[in-house]
Amino acid sequence: MKNRTIKQRLFLTLAVTLIITGAPAQNSQVLYFMNLPQNHLLNPALRPTNSVYVGLPGLTGININVRNNFLNFSDVLSEGMKIDESTIPFLREDFDADRFMSRLRDLNYLEPSTSIQVLGVGFSAGQDKDLYLFLDVTEHINASMVFPRDLMKLAFMGNKDLAGQTFDLSDMRADMSYYREIGIGASKNINQKLRFGARARLLFGLATASFQNYAMNLTVNEDGTNTLDANMTLDFSGPVRFFLDSQNHIENVEFADEQFDSSKGVTNFLTNTRNAGFGLDLGAEYAVNDQLTLSAAITDVGFIKWKSDLSNLEAYGNVKLSGLDFGDVRENSATFDDVTNSMIDSLKNAFIFTNVEKPFTTKLPVGFTVGGKFDLNDKFSLGLLSYTRITSRKVQEAITLSANMNLANSLYTTLAYTVCNNNYTNLGLGLGFRASVFQFYFLFDKIPLSWKKAGTTGESVTLPANWNTMHSRFGINLVFGNKQNRRM
Repeated sequence: MKNRTIKQRLFLTLAVTLIITGAPAQNSQVLYFMNLPQNHLLNPALRPTNSVYVGLPGLTGININVRNNFLNFSDVLSEGMKIDESTIPFLREDFDADRFMSRLRDLNYLEPSTSIQVLGVGFSAGQDKDLYLFLDVTEHINASMVFPRDLMKLAFMGNKDLAGQTFDLSDMRADMSYYREIGIGASKNINQKLRFGARARLLFGLATASFQNYAMNLTVNEDGTNTLDANMTLDFSGPVRFFLDSQNHIENVEFADEQFDSSKGVTNFLTNTRNAGFGLDLGAEYAVNDQLTLSAAITDVGFIKWKSDLSNLEAYGNVKLSGLDFGDVRENSATFDDVTNSMIDSLKNAFIFTNVEKPFTTKLPVGFTVGGKFDLNDKFSLGLLSYTRITSRKVQEAITLSANMNLANSLYTTLAYTVCNNNYTNLGLGLGFRASVFQFYFLFDKIPLSWKKAGTTGESVTLPANWNTMHSRFGINLVFGNKQNRRM
């Protein structure tokens, strides 16, 4: 019974996250104007001043991102109280649902991701040494989740007050993926003012869960249940096994851990090339004069075609669901387990497992970058950067103003101010330094300005309070030929 409960909660974690809340690595505004080899990942026309760089395996670039436009730590954690389901604010009786709802957008998103640059190599070539070639191998784990405000209204305002109403939830989107990228590219001066770069990306998918929502209308019934009129699919590729009843509804779901009982199984999973795809980055840099340089790039244009270890679920027509109402928990008429277990049973009955494996395609979110840098002298510069990201039918914009320093190609810093996520307190900092051929760097795109304690006395921790965006990157490179000071 205990194992069944654990498996149910694992299924809830996956299914509810996908369906209720639902990115390739996000752009680092701080990295763009720093004298680091990794900035060619943002614009393939950019190049560092060193002639050769080699990334230390697994250490050259570790990238962590969390971004959303509606939730802060202060909405989740309570100060001075034991952290469990009874003290999480939205489950407490005194939770201010109206205040929380007033902060939500029509469309809300949550995007956690991480990437590890396993290998990085770059070097100058050509007679004038203006040709720069680079190779990168990177592991990506990403999630993109989009949900409308009405879904939170259903969860927090209570079904009783919404009886008889129908809500359009067709804008919900979700994707989770684990894939490997092999990027090969080059940049070169076209003339004395213009430099162009391109990077081709071979993509190999290892695992994914993709929720496609073609139509979804949810009606609140008088008895507190919901009726879902849906046309949606939930596609999986990876080590997941579904157990079905006689009507092809889900009885249970398990992780196929026997695939990893041997080193051969692990190797087969990590070297799977059946889920192949392609991506492309293009960039340019133009020197207007000796002080002003403009640049632009389009990145993450690509897709992955998933063909192996497929599982496909479909939901069509009318499906009756248990009402998702956290108000029952706050009023002590139901426990958190009651609500989640009821949702598990509803979701299992909503989807039908298809007998025919259907390959499917996922796309990368496209990014557009436009930047300008003004050199005050050979050590200091000012930068202005605009980054636009298009994913899941939504557009995200970030504008950054930065002050940059490069001292003899040995010490480089960036202090940045970014407007994004409807937040105007985003301070970023980048620091890099070279000790002989070892180059160390660390950057953070948002430094939390306010903090709070969470937990009980003696067991409390200090965490950022009003914080909904985090992007950090750090690593170690080996760099050679650092004496030249190249403009382009």
